Amino acid sequence: MNNRFPVSLHILTLLDDANGELLSSDYLAGSININPVLVRKEIMNLRKFGFVDSKEGKGGGSFLAKSAADINLGEVYNAVKSDYILGQNKNEPNPKCPIGKQINQHLISLYSEAENALIQNLSKQTLADFAIKFK
Repeated sequence: MNNRFPVSLHILTLLDDANGELLSSDYLAGSININPVLVRKEIMNLRKFGFVDSKEGKGGGSFLAKSAADINLGEVYNAVKSDYILGQNKNEPNPKCPIGKQINQHLISLYSEAENALIQNLSKQTLADFAIKFK
């Protein structure tokens, strides 16, 4: 599992808390305790999906592109996911083994079901629902 979702959710929550004030990638990175380059990468992705907008140049920064109530956490997860939540089996099992020759197809099915349940749960929540926990 990667850490893009928690980083993106942290960014979005900070931007919501800023109430439209522009926040720099350095400020965001300081809160998350990661390199500002990683923050800028996530901001570019969040901007691509319409969650964030930015003002370039001196005095620039990022802000929410829409209301926190209109940002669905399932959509955020889908925007940043890169792999199955439980990972992938990287080795090639023995094709002569009755289990080995079928394990990957059954794992993919199992992972898809688990991830769909996660997305369904996240889709019931908005950024506003999540951000209220910090007020």
